[in-house]
This record gives sequence, C-alpha cells and structure tokens, in this order.
Amino acid sequence: MNISGGNLPVMPSSSQGGEVLSAALSKKQQLADGAAALALIEGAAQSSSAQTPTKSATATLGNNVNIYV
Repeated sequence: MNISGGNLPVMPSSSQGGEVLSAALSKKQQLADGAAALALIEGAAQSSSAQTPTKSATATLGNNVNIYV
C-alpha cells in the first residue's frame, strides 16, 4: 500500500473567483444594512416628532402617604 500524494488529482485554484464573489456579496449586504439603518433612523425621527408628550400614570404616585402611629 502506497500512501503518497503523487497520484492525487490536482484541484484547480478557484480561490480568486470565490474571493471576488464574496467581496461583492459582502458589499451588497453592507449597502442593504446601511439603507435599512437609515430608514429606521428616519422613521424614528418622524414618529417621535409626531407624538405628543403623555402624562405619566405614576406622576402622582407616592405624593400622599398616610402614616398611622
């Protein structure tokens, strides 16, 4: 039994094509993430300006304390 690498098939190097594809997909994903983040920020800014301040339900809680001795 001969265990040597001399008779193994030679695999073509396709790492450069994979790296280019990976970089392109990564760039597209980053652009999509950036656009989603900007949309979220703009939506939050619009909804916060449209909201009216509400009174807190607990604003008067604890103002009157009855103590019996």
